[in-house]
Amino acid sequence: MRVKTGTVRRAGHKKVLSQAKGFWMTRHKRFKVAHEAVMHAGQYAYEGRRIRRRDMRKIWIIRLNAALRSFGTKYSSFIQAMKTKNILLNRKMLSEIAIHDPNTFKTIVESVK
Repeated sequence: MRVKTGTVRRAGHKKVLSQAKGFWMTRHKRFKVAHEAVMHAGQYAYEGRRIRRRDMRKIWIIRLNAALRSFGTKYSSFIQAMKTKNILLNRKMLSEIAIHDPNTFKTIVESVK
């Protein structure tokens, strides 16, 4: 007696079709189309996670530059001065401090100048 892939195939198809839930037209109904759509969606999601990290870094730099302009300095000269003074604070923490605790940020800027 030969073994058929009925239940295994059905489970695999159900999994893909459940991942394609909410997709447009036949992309959530037919397995072949849904499988391609799910594969592409996974690629876009993977790439998007990396792009989000780049975007967040850009946002932190923009925030820092805006906060530093009020103290009469530029972002690039501030970062260079921090490296020469050997102050190890990353851009994320600096931007958070600039937003939530301006007094501390002011002391950091003054210590770097």
